Amino acid sequence: MEVLVSSTPEQTAARAAGAVLAALRRVAGRDPVLGLATGSSPLGLYRELGRAVERGDVDFSATYGVALDEYVGLPPGHPEGYRQVLLREVCEVVGLSPDRLAVPDGSSTDEASLEDSAAAYEARIADLGGVDVQVLGIGANGHLGFNEPGSALTSRTRIKRLSDRTRRDNARFFSGLDDVPTHCLTQGLGTILDARRLVLVATGDTKADAVAAALEGPLTASVPASVLQWHPDTVVCLDEAAAAGLRNRQYYDDSAAGLPER
Repeated sequence: MEVLVSSTPEQTAARAAGAVLAALRRVAGRDPVLGLATGSSPLGLYRELGRAVERGDVDFSATYGVALDEYVGLPPGHPEGYRQVLLREVCEVVGLSPDRLAVPDGSSTDEASLEDSAAAYEARIADLGGVDVQVLGIGANGHLGFNEPGSALTSRTRIKRLSDRTRRDNARFFSGLDDVPTHCLTQGLGTILDARRLVLVATGDTKADAVAAALEGPLTASVPASVLQWHPDTVVCLDEAAAAGLRNRQYYDDSAAGLPER
């Protein structure tokens, strides 16, 4: 695991974008697949990718986008449905084709239909050749995607109940708490771990406890993001506030400096 701490959220976003682009450049012989998270944390990263497009450093027209999750029960086209969010925050920013954006279908409220949607989404990811680099945020309770505390560490895409903490955190995007869906379809922790590289972005002091527990605590279902410790190519990009609880900060900084010059 590589932990990169920057002075500001802007610098954090730039380093995260660099980690994403480095992974995409390794893809050969097929179209790259970029895993996409929603929420506030990755927004700066997506803006940095947009700037890279403007500079001519990268072209996302041949890239596929794969969403982490989707609410259950929102009608198609709802502005806070994650397909619509990703169209605004990623497709329009980096030039990713909407036709190449895959999002779980959570529009039904029938359990059997949702289970079929989850299985179909797993199959879609496999058909694309798997995710080359997955962008991630982290919830204040340590959730990854919508894998709430208690999620199985080997879980696959499925229906999940959202915790009260998550619904309250997301109420700012809706008219009020009562409008926030209670359930979602989310990639499982096992699905996330299948990605070839994971890039986690976290900024702000509200994420400090979750970040410390995920990176330096035990591997446990009580902190779903602790599965990051299990992945062979994880890059964690933090600002100073989000890194405030890390005990091994000096080591991370030393490691990021690289080999000494001779």
